Amino acid sequence: MARNSRSGGGKDAVAAARRPEVRLPPLVPYDGEGLEPDGDYDGVRFEGTDFADESGPGARFMDCALEGCALDRTELIRARFIDSVLTGVRGVGTDLAGASLRDVEVVDARLGGVQLHGAVLERVHVRGGKIDYLNLRTARLKDVVFEGCVLSEPDFGDAQLVRVEFRDCVLKRADFSSAQMESVDLRAAAELDIARGVERLAGAVISPVQLMELAPAFAAQIGVRVEA
Repeated sequence: MARNSRSGGGKDAVAAARRPEVRLPPLVPYDGEGLEPDGDYDGVRFEGTDFADESGPGARFMDCALEGCALDRTELIRARFIDSVLTGVRGVGTDLAGASLRDVEVVDARLGGVQLHGAVLERVHVRGGKIDYLNLRTARLKDVVFEGCVLSEPDFGDAQLVRVEFRDCVLKRADFSSAQMESVDLRAAAELDIARGVERLAGAVISPVQLMELAPAFAAQIGVRVEA
């Protein structure tokens, strides 16, 4: 069922992100011996699979479930995830540069140093968990929701964000340098800490409280000194 394209009734209300509606078919347990370059995985359940140091550039995952998988230093550049759910995945140094995620749910992930630069995310819901040093430079995000998660030092430099929502989400030392935003909703963020790129918030919506918290950064950006 389609969601209302507006989050409120006013004519200037920010457009709401469309969330994925993933309905997985009956899945076949994974019985392979590792990822393959350009591998094609359709309707597969990966449960507790250890993909540490595996390499599967260009792999395609469609109607798949990854549950409790280890992704330490896993190379999945240009991989495609379509209509899939990733639950409890964990790892450091996962390389998803140039990947494509469409209609994907990521639940309770524990990741660090994830490379998603140049990636395309469309209708993606990241819920719960913690991701440190998420690299989304030059990525394109459309209809993406970050909910109830912690993003520590995420890098959105030069990224394009369209209909992106941060709900009950902690943003620590976020970098929005040279980012482009359209209908980005930051009002419900549990914590909003912007290290760089506060001047790139045109196209975003923040709350009055957030405005007061960011006032020193805004003042510094335009060269205003605030003294008692």
